[in-house]
Amino acid sequence: MSDAPTPTPSPAPNLRPELNNWCEGWKNSLQNVLTQISGDPSSQPGAFDISSQPLPASDSDVWYTVVAAGAAQGEMSLRLSSASGTRLAQKLLGETGPAADALAAQPITPENKEALEELLRQVAGLASTTLAATLDGELKLSLSSASAAPSWSSDAIVCLQTTYQDGVSIAVEIQLSPALAAALQSQPQPQAQPAPAPLPSAPPPSPSSTLSPPSSSYDRLMDVGLDVKLRFGTRRMLLREILALSAGVVVELDNALHSPVDLLLDGRLIAQGDVVVVDGKYGLRITGVVDSTPPPG
Repeated sequence: MSDAPTPTPSPAPNLRPELNNWCEGWKNSLQNVLTQISGDPSSQPGAFDISSQPLPASDSDVWYTVVAAGAAQGEMSLRLSSASGTRLAQKLLGETGPAADALAAQPITPENKEALEELLRQVAGLASTTLAATLDGELKLSLSSASAAPSWSSDAIVCLQTTYQDGVSIAVEIQLSPALAAALQSQPQPQAQPAPAPLPSAPPPSPSSTLSPPSSSYDRLMDVGLDVKLRFGTRRMLLREILALSAGVVVELDNALHSPVDLLLDGRLIAQGDVVVVDGKYGLRITGVVDSTPPPG
């Protein structure tokens, strides 16, 4: 079974503007995450196409539910064939696998499904940041595995498709619930701002009034190495608890699962972000930078 629904891609769906913006945000986020985890330039994904043709149904399909909260509330689902899910998991893990025909004939393994869920969580995290810029407020997207199709009737169905340079094809189907579609439709649409009036042309500055170039004092410090640390959470412990620590003891932190991770410079918080995996190593995708400018007195 092939991931692509037809030999030639279907035309892009005629979606309402707010739904099109939502699907474009997911497409761009998926593209960016896959590009980040593909270290080898020869294995970079091609540009994703948005198709109105749903994926062929199969009992081995992998389903995920995404719950939106904040500026837009509702649900959407992600559906992948077992072959696409396995390929994406292998891309995250830096592995190579069997041919497409062999993948289509077998369900995704538990290990690959776990890796696929981690990858899609990274996509959802990036999508929440990307889409929040188009909405009236903050957006939180929570992804979880599902055992079957959603109970609601889809308001819109699109399919994101791409082909890697090594010939590997990927297809992800998105279904939007009526509640999420209505929430997106109720968002205020950006209005065109009037063009600012042209400023009067100023006379060219005289040589005596030209600003002197900035001092190069900081240039000598730009190559100084600084150690930064990630802080997943903290906890206050009694001395007796610390003395009782041994191999196998679990220390529970105060941060909830999937909460932002702190980036520290010399013990001072400078940014927050989400943990990602890049080429088999941990990394941090920055979602916010702490403003160090002191408030006006």
